[in-house]
Amino acid sequence: MVSKRFTAGMVAAAASLALTVTGLGVPANAAPTSTRTFTVLARSGVSTEAAIAAITAAGGAVVSRTEDVGLFEVTSDRADFVSRATAAGALVGAAEQKAIGRKPKLDRVEQEHLLAAAATKGAAKGQAKGHAKKMDPLDDKLWGLEMIRADQARKTEPGDKRVTVGILDTGVDASNPDLAPNFNWALSRNFAPDLPDVDGPCEVPSCLDPVGTDDGGHGTHVAGTIGAAANGFGLSGVAPNVSLVELKGGQDSGYFFLNPVVNALVYAGNAGIDVVNMSFYVDPWLYNCTANPADSPQAQAEQRTTIEAMRRALTFAHRKGVTLVGSLGNNHEDLGNPRTDLSSPDYGTDPYPRPIDNASCWDLPVEGPHVIGVSSLGPSGKKADYSNYGTEQISVAAPGGWFRDGYGTDSYRTDANMILSTYPKKVLQEEGTVDENGDIVPGAESFVFKQCTARGECGYYTYLQGTSMASPHVAGVAALIVSRYGKKEGRNGIGMSPDLVEQHLYRTAAKHACPEPRLQTYTNEGRSAEFDAYCAGSSNFNGFYGYGVVDAYAAVKSPLKP
Repeated sequence: MVSKRFTAGMVAAAASLALTVTGLGVPANAAPTSTRTFTVLARSGVSTEAAIAAITAAGGAVVSRTEDVGLFEVTSDRADFVSRATAAGALVGAAEQKAIGRKPKLDRVEQEHLLAAAATKGAAKGQAKGHAKKMDPLDDKLWGLEMIRADQARKTEPGDKRVTVGILDTGVDASNPDLAPNFNWALSRNFAPDLPDVDGPCEVPSCLDPVGTDDGGHGTHVAGTIGAAANGFGLSGVAPNVSLVELKGGQDSGYFFLNPVVNALVYAGNAGIDVVNMSFYVDPWLYNCTANPADSPQAQAEQRTTIEAMRRALTFAHRKGVTLVGSLGNNHEDLGNPRTDLSSPDYGTDPYPRPIDNASCWDLPVEGPHVIGVSSLGPSGKKADYSNYGTEQISVAAPGGWFRDGYGTDSYRTDANMILSTYPKKVLQEEGTVDENGDIVPGAESFVFKQCTARGECGYYTYLQGTSMASPHVAGVAALIVSRYGKKEGRNGIGMSPDLVEQHLYRTAAKHACPEPRLQTYTNEGRSAEFDAYCAGSSNFNGFYGYGVVDAYAAVKSPLKP
């Protein structure tokens, strides 16, 4: 098996090529203009002054810059700006923001239960499993907390408020009473202005949504799993006392473009964030390849620079003390032996078949340097049918939900097999499960929940599934490790080496051998042979579970071994 870890030669090659498209949003009512927006990457070792001079000489004006990784947001009205920038010796190149089609918010994996309900013209069904009563009213539905023993861990370590977890996602709805107590307003930032072409009309004139809002929903769900407060209300997270930091790098529509993601990672490093969760891949390429023959020269150049830009950003954050956690993805494939990519590019032009060479293609950020990769399990402990896997990039496994788990039992195809967490009322209203008065519509009561305080402040909750839901379980445990063993250092008063956090996380994970037979099929669950998955490796480390199922209790009770 060929390793895809970054090498010095690969980095040097990537450093000489062009950057993928990102850009700043403009108000929906803006007048047409010949000025266009580009992203420019400077060559390694080039000073900021030299890069700006080269951009200016090429006919561009710098709008913003991220000096730590040599990234620049640029506007220009020159038709030949890209070619002039690419020819400049100080610059890698430039790429333009282009109009693209709007992406639907309904995710076919994460919201499979809603699609199933629509197909049968009825409400999704399922009752909560009969767990013992927990601290908060909805905790009896959180089988994931029980699987990783987070409910036991909090008796020893519920998390330290000085420990910060960055939610690099679509935003965080800080109005939810379960998130409000732990939301860090001072550190939270929005790096992804709305793009009307993909997000619809801007909600505010600047197109920069206020911190503490989430028009996509995904980030709020992730945040609740990590750190919803254990306050006798709603539900609680893995690390209910840590601070949650919104790092909005995803669009409302669910896209994650390179420039916001890089800027969020650099900010996280400079702001002293302890842990960052990344439940996404960088659009528009499911895999970024150095020279895929199926791609045009321009597309090849963009992907090579995406590889380099993400390498710089992830390495910078890691060196600054950030523990990086990422989801393995929902494409039901071995990341060490990927199938032909049929989904890329996912905007701009229609996707086309792209055979993927494992040695020269990366799924980013999870296959980038220093990222803890997480696979997804259902309540039975089986790898979810949709979850990516493989010994090359997996680190640990965690509960991510599996709607189809429990075949042959009453729990099969029930909502309770998924992950319940916080969700914005606005998004639920757009999805049609909450009405204009804030009440749950008939038929949605099995998968949408509403809790209100005595003061009338209400929080909403719903089920989702995916490796996006597994990753925050691990990020929460990482935050508990920092809380428990971090030293009084760092910008926020406590800190811990990401390498040490990672080592302790792996050492304390609950070992889990491959299933027998090792070749798992999901035909009973209605899946084709494409979903067949072979589990390679030993009980100590394998392609389904990595070093094991993350274990919060063991993580906070086991002595740290430097």
